[in-house]
Amino acid sequence: MSGAPTHLLYLHGFRSSPQSAKARRVAAWLAEHRPEVRLWCPQLPPSPRAALALVLDGTADWPATSAVVGSSLGGFYTTAVAEARGWAAGVLNPAVDPARDLAAYIGENQQYHAPEESFYFLPEYVDELRALRPAAITRPERYFAVIATGDELLDWREMQARYAGATVRLVQGSDHALSDFDDHLPHLMRHLRLCD
Repeated sequence: MSGAPTHLLYLHGFRSSPQSAKARRVAAWLAEHRPEVRLWCPQLPPSPRAALALVLDGTADWPATSAVVGSSLGGFYTTAVAEARGWAAGVLNPAVDPARDLAAYIGENQQYHAPEESFYFLPEYVDELRALRPAAITRPERYFAVIATGDELLDWREMQARYAGATVRLVQGSDHALSDFDDHLPHLMRHLRLCD
């Protein structure tokens, strides 16, 4: 498939990990349908500045045809990466203003997939998020957004406005975790040119 990505970056959300259901589904789909594609889903540090530095350093030698997908806070990072690199991007219930939303989480937080592990979200991380937010989305046609009206954490209208001009799959109902992700996965992969 000409122009199809050979490398795919997946970025998990706040308090999440590479063990998230969506990250594992993406990995399983690639293993079955496109095993030659290199997938990287790093554990992101709590510091937004450190997280973006890790991702940009780790993909520095990736080709221009690479793609990036992210969920929630990972969707915010995905947008920063896509704007920096010009890659095709998929965002899943993406955080639009995490500096505002995550201010309530300053302090100790538990990991979803390893509740015995905790991390500190420091006040300066809110400033880092503010500094990382791209002013505008260029070439919105690069983006595929799955936005659930039933998201219990983020406002779907805000997400839809942020990704105006992108290909938006507006899901009636569902939830923040996109429990029905399997329904949307083929559409995401088609946008990324990983399937017909």
